[in-house]
Amino acid sequence: MLSFNELKSTMKIEQIYTGCLAQGAYYLESNGEAAIIDPLREVQPYIDKANGNEAKIKYIFETHFHADFVSGHIDLAKKTGASIVYGPTDMELGFNATIAKDQQEFVLGNSKIRVIHTPGHTMESSVFLLINEEGKSEALFTGDTLFIGDVGRPDLAQKVVADLTQEKLAGYLYDSLREKIMPLPDDLIIYPAHGAGSACGKNMSKETHDTLGNQKKTNYALQEMTKESFVSQVLDGLTPPPAYFPQNVMMNIKGYDSIDEVLERGQKALSPVDFEYLANRTGAIILDTRAPEVFAKGFIPNSINIGIDGSFAVWVGSLVPDVKQELLIVADKDREEEVITRLARVGYDHALGFLKGGIPAWEAAGKEIDNIPSIDVDELKSQSISHPENIILDVRKASEHFSEHVIGSINAPLDYVNESMKVIDKDKTYMVHCAGGYRSMVFCSVLRARGYDNLINIKGGFDAIKSSEKFSVSDYACPTTML
Repeated sequence: MLSFNELKSTMKIEQIYTGCLAQGAYYLESNGEAAIIDPLREVQPYIDKANGNEAKIKYIFETHFHADFVSGHIDLAKKTGASIVYGPTDMELGFNATIAKDQQEFVLGNSKIRVIHTPGHTMESSVFLLINEEGKSEALFTGDTLFIGDVGRPDLAQKVVADLTQEKLAGYLYDSLREKIMPLPDDLIIYPAHGAGSACGKNMSKETHDTLGNQKKTNYALQEMTKESFVSQVLDGLTPPPAYFPQNVMMNIKGYDSIDEVLERGQKALSPVDFEYLANRTGAIILDTRAPEVFAKGFIPNSINIGIDGSFAVWVGSLVPDVKQELLIVADKDREEEVITRLARVGYDHALGFLKGGIPAWEAAGKEIDNIPSIDVDELKSQSISHPENIILDVRKASEHFSEHVIGSINAPLDYVNESMKVIDKDKTYMVHCAGGYRSMVFCSVLRARGYDNLINIKGGFDAIKSSEKFSVSDYACPTTML
């Protein structure tokens, strides 16, 4: 969901925050001219905002080649005539753009935006300093270079540029922070590209802006330390990024289909007969986006459940490694466009259509239905007594399990399901939980589609287990990272 947060300024600054990606885009406006920083794939909200203010979008500033989502820069430029601006880069782009020099300034109405090159997260990473209508440095849009409480992970660009290493990038980031950002005024407001929940940093704050002065006091990465110590701390606890990240980077560099084409293609209503035909004749994955508790009661065999009301895009990206994978969609009525849009945000442009009438239509057509058993904590306790051989399986992140877990449970993170499923013995029964029930159903559905019928979902997850006080739980330990 997009949310516009207007912030105090002598000019108009709005943060446009998208919760499912923990991503912040920005709308700036001065004297009838507007700029968008790090736009999402669907660009109409930005156009509507500018039109409503009788402003013209002049610039599209990109802090870097994003890995976790496909930017809307190309579509937005085509629809508005705005110029795309990147910081210094030698990359060959598949579209027209202005490649700015370090410290180059761009006039926006009565204000200026200065490009400051800050390599580290990626080599082209840049931050944008807003100099307001009064000539005062007011805000710094830091992209993935500096977050609230964290810094960008320096291991992504090595997936795209062969001679880079995460150690080299971390060293560049150390220099960028200390030479380019920390000398700026303490009262400068920091506006990052992401908050808590993003995989672009290790342990980001839920806050979406702060002063630079406060970050100097509280952000571990801005404390006095040697470069060697910084590199060690930044790299500590990093886990492999989602497989779709490098593919999103290349789409942002080389180009992509218009969002309008993607939406038209993906919103094709398919009868149960046509849906089944495509499922059997193509390599399409059936993606069921309904709520976990609804999915469990009845679904098309071999479907994967990733609920639209959770961290949908992130989990699709983690579990479907190829963005070109064809998809068949099952969705709640009137949410089909939302599903296709959110898939497109992370580069999954190849939905073949959706099941018209949903599961009720599928059942009415006499088609086969599968289900996944789900039990509450009381039933879990009962079964733990009557069947002590059953295994409690925790599919949360390794850091979450480390922090606090049911005594005797084993950890098989959903994030790395292909590795995690290797611990599953088809001859044993597993009681599966995550934090609240979303990820556990995803895990169960993935393994069910691969022939594992011995998994039972626990409703309410670890939160329900802990609050019941029916099970022994480990003492809390603070994790070093939330990855």
